[in-house]
Amino acid sequence: MARPTPELINALRRTALKLQNGATYQWGHMGGCNCGNLAQELTSLNKDDIHRYAMQRYGDWNEQIDDYCPASQMPLDLLINQMITAGLMLEDLKHLEKLDDRQILLRLPLNKRYLKHNIREDVILYMNAWADMLEEQLLQKIQLTDLEAIMAV
Repeated sequence: MARPTPELINALRRTALKLQNGATYQWGHMGGCNCGNLAQELTSLNKDDIHRYAMQRYGDWNEQIDDYCPASQMPLDLLINQMITAGLMLEDLKHLEKLDDRQILLRLPLNKRYLKHNIREDVILYMNAWADMLEEQLLQKIQLTDLEAIMAV
């Protein structure tokens, strides 16, 4: 699961808000899909640049992640490196593209747990629930660190 970082939490919330406000969403477009929209926020690249980078190899996000090499200088690998630096794990990207991370889905009401990976409203719901979960983890971590510091005095 992703490391709970302020950068990642904010990017998830900004992405969800932009999608809610009508940002371009096209699941079959590498720069306009679930991962592509989040990548726009984490890298400051636009959807067309992301798509162009992805087209230098074959496959969708899942296949691109399978072929990811951290030492590569391929543009999409550099983009994925930026996303990992922000706190994501490769598995998170695969789950985001399919909206199927069990920890996130369990946070949703029963009638909202069967998300469709290519429906804008489902992506928004998933990203907001994920941001909430990461924020709770971050706050817990901060509280524990603060408590440990107080106990050490």
